[in-house]
Amino acid sequence: MVPLGPPGTMRGMSDQENPTDVPADGPDLAGRADLMEKVVGLCKRRGLIFQSADIYGGFRSTYDYGPLGVNLLRNVKNAWWEAMVQRRDDVVGLDAAILSPPAVWAASGHLANFSDPLVDCRSCHQRWREDKIDGVCPSCGSTEFTEARAFNLMFKTHAGPVEDEGAVAYLRPETAQGMFTNFANVLQTTRKKPPFGIAQVGKSFRNEITPQNFVFRTREFEQMEMEFFVPPDDAQTWFEYWLAERHRWYLDLGIPEDQIRLRHHEASELAHYSAGTADVEFLFPWGWDELEGIANRGSFDLHAHAEASGERLEYFDQAAGERYTPHVIEPAAGATRTMMAFLLSAYHEDEVGGEARTVLRLHPKLAPYQVGVLPLSKKETLEPLARQVLASLQPHFMCDYDTTQSIGKRYRRQDEVGTPWCVTIDFDSLEDGAVTVRDRDTTEQSRIPIDDLVADLRRRMDAV
Repeated sequence: MVPLGPPGTMRGMSDQENPTDVPADGPDLAGRADLMEKVVGLCKRRGLIFQSADIYGGFRSTYDYGPLGVNLLRNVKNAWWEAMVQRRDDVVGLDAAILSPPAVWAASGHLANFSDPLVDCRSCHQRWREDKIDGVCPSCGSTEFTEARAFNLMFKTHAGPVEDEGAVAYLRPETAQGMFTNFANVLQTTRKKPPFGIAQVGKSFRNEITPQNFVFRTREFEQMEMEFFVPPDDAQTWFEYWLAERHRWYLDLGIPEDQIRLRHHEASELAHYSAGTADVEFLFPWGWDELEGIANRGSFDLHAHAEASGERLEYFDQAAGERYTPHVIEPAAGATRTMMAFLLSAYHEDEVGGEARTVLRLHPKLAPYQVGVLPLSKKETLEPLARQVLASLQPHFMCDYDTTQSIGKRYRRQDEVGTPWCVTIDFDSLEDGAVTVRDRDTTEQSRIPIDDLVADLRRRMDAV
């Protein structure tokens, strides 16, 4: 389990490493202008992300994750779960319902306050978020707009056969509220005590006025959120701790230091209940934008649901003989936009043997396939051994089996989707019981006995 620093410390972070130091000037976007177009093209060409309902002309702001994309997205979520739950003894998991009654969202403030300012362009009649257009219509350039009005972002539906007010339900706009409403259940069934967390990965839905930038802002998306319940006096210490932990997670999985930063919110940006919020921001092709928010939410959520439901959402500290409502530190990340950031930072173009190639230098934990199994020839003499090698690897790694075209073209295909290692079975393999392992990033090749292959690849994984 991850060792935690005692209250008053922030593990593994010195003054020289402080990730909250951000450049004073604007981002340098030179050379990144066409990156988005290249990555979007790669996603469709190689089966990572498709436009939803494409054969019907598509459905705006919805996307389907193809054979490689579903692997990549799952790996991002698994890496988050491993860091936030599996490797800790102070965080447990939850999978709460997507549909919720209005009472939940009234207590949380979403019914009254979860809205964006909507304006209509008087010239072209397009609708926009007022806070995103700087007074100029992105469609026609007009500066004439209607008065802004609040537009609630929640999707409203009905549960049951009768569509009346008594059957109103909402698709959740965030996963957090399920963790607050289950606080007492988790407290009683797990015997945890503050500080402890409840983590969840799942779908959320927001009726965005202006979805944009591919999968960055969509109406249906996935979140990776954790609510960490702490004694009130320790809230600031744990807030700083989670800032460092979450920043480090992105670096450990391969995002370059100059493409990620922590930005603290100004006082004018803070929600009324927040004692402090910072965003983990990535340098997207359009500039710095949010991957994750880490907020010190105080006791607002538990107090609100306790008052609305009539249930006690408190913790009784037997040692101190006192009862209190825990404060909450919330790291909340977008799984889909995080996947997009990993893709953008991993995309590279270089030359190998005088030939241009595209390569995704994804961390092996994230790559859609960890191993490509490539028989040198489609001749039947190699097929049984190649299948045997594949079967020995599949319990340990996600594998692709590719027999089409020359070995060089197959290497290029695996490089383009980020496969860290290719295993080639050739005719010598029939004699010496060994295969050739090729490294994606260095293109170096080494001969490995089949019996040692799993151990060799595991060693390579652990070394990254």
